[in-house]
Amino acid sequence: MNQVGIEFEQEPIEISEGIYWVGYADNNSGLHCNPYLIIEDDEAVLIDGGSRDDFSNVMLKILRTGIKPSQITRLIYQHYDPDLCGSLPQLEAIIHHDNLRIISHAENNIFIHYYSSKTKKLDFRAIGNSFRFATGRRLDFFGTPFCHLPGSFVTYDQKTKTLFSSDLFGSFDNRWTLFLNLPDACRKCNHLESCHETIDVCPVKGIIEFHQRIMTSNMASANALRIIESLDVAMIAPQHGSVLTTKEEIKAVIRHLRSVENVGIEHLLLDKSNDKIESDQR
Repeated sequence: MNQVGIEFEQEPIEISEGIYWVGYADNNSGLHCNPYLIIEDDEAVLIDGGSRDDFSNVMLKILRTGIKPSQITRLIYQHYDPDLCGSLPQLEAIIHHDNLRIISHAENNIFIHYYSSKTKKLDFRAIGNSFRFATGRRLDFFGTPFCHLPGSFVTYDQKTKTLFSSDLFGSFDNRWTLFLNLPDACRKCNHLESCHETIDVCPVKGIIEFHQRIMTSNMASANALRIIESLDVAMIAPQHGSVLTTKEEIKAVIRHLRSVENVGIEHLLLDKSNDKIESDQR
């Protein structure tokens, strides 16, 4: 898990058994996208494949895992934003086989259809909320509605206890690292507004800001966190931000997120209220 020079890394990074980060680090962006590839024997599944502009970087890493594109049998899209789905036509062209299927949610498939109508789209609820590789390795799907879209969901790998969390646990962070590495002091901290440890950049504030702006409401966020806490999760691999690699980190970040009082519309209305107060005081 050495991160030295990862911004220039041209290789896939194995984050758990058979799970590879195949994303692309752009230091000029405050938002990093993380496609993940799961390889099980001669079969592979790509989760949140990435944008059109990042296709060449993602595909280069996929090829460097040693698999052929034709071995990818499923594309999982946990929502339908272009940073996930933009490369769908290119992926279809290079995978090029009739057995390819897209797994998402009916609410998402309506919009994914506009990226491409070629590949058959499945609603995860219609396939028993799970997908099995030929070996029996199982991925389970759990709906997290309105985090941040009606059809949003998360994907749980039973073998490694890795949760692919989509936008949940994402972050705005100009000093991105693939792995979060949350210091012990930050796990226990209750002073996010003013760091008592004099850490240059708070690793939690970017996650909280992302949730406040991207998730729709406290109710939606609380429901998603409740679902995640019901699972035995050893690692969280978000679509944006950094991978959480220990249960201690996961518990700490969930605690911080549960403490956020204003999410989505509440956050927006509070900002407008504060702006009005400041305006009245001038």
